[in-house]
Amino acid sequence: MDTYDRRAFLKVSTTTAVAALAGRVVAADTPAARPAFTLAPLPYKPAALEPHIDAVTMALHHDKHHAAYVAKLNEALAAKPMPGKSLDELVAGAGSVTDTALQAALRNQGGGHWNHTFFWDVMAPAKSSGTPSDDLLAAINAEFGSLEKCKTAFGEAAIKRFGSGWAWLIVKDGKLKITSTANQDNPLMTGIVAAPDLGTPILGIDVWEHAYYLKYQNRRPEYVAAWWNVVNWSAVNGRFGKARA
Repeated sequence: MDTYDRRAFLKVSTTTAVAALAGRVVAADTPAARPAFTLAPLPYKPAALEPHIDAVTMALHHDKHHAAYVAKLNEALAAKPMPGKSLDELVAGAGSVTDTALQAALRNQGGGHWNHTFFWDVMAPAKSSGTPSDDLLAAINAEFGSLEKCKTAFGEAAIKRFGSGWAWLIVKDGKLKITSTANQDNPLMTGIVAAPDLGTPILGIDVWEHAYYLKYQNRRPEYVAAWWNVVNWSAVNGRFGKARA
């Protein structure tokens, strides 16, 4: 093949390859091919919560653990689609799903995605942690006596949660309540979580070991105490206002 022919061949081959690649890109970008849910980036850098939560834990927690929940949820929904449902709707309605495998996926993987998305939002660097609003503080004082007593009761729920799970501050019937759930359950899950513990979460802490073990090892109480330094009270205040509306 002479130089001219070789150039012609390369031109045709390149054009064909680009066209084929473009076809794949278009196909991959169709609504049916898009993942149902995606992993949003952390709202701050992994090191932003140090020294209270270390950067390595944050990166692994978000990039590996949370990402795995999203991927497995999408895998389950690809096999058994539930079109038009938001993550809130999928998680809250998991208890009414009759397909056992799908319910487990919504509960565990959907719950994992919802809980972690919530968790990142209710934390912030210590310097911008803020304080409870006047309305929230009044509700805390009315229900628990003081913010410190609320922290103590919340800490006990987190520390005493056997195995993996979460502790929550929720709004139920207009009032604050502290509860905890196992694994990736949360207080939105009607038909899964016991009725007295259902409500709208406004604050939650992850007490799975992957949330703290690299820095705190088995010292969960130390992790829980340190975590209060990075609570994003602005986000909690907003959630409280919406839950009471």
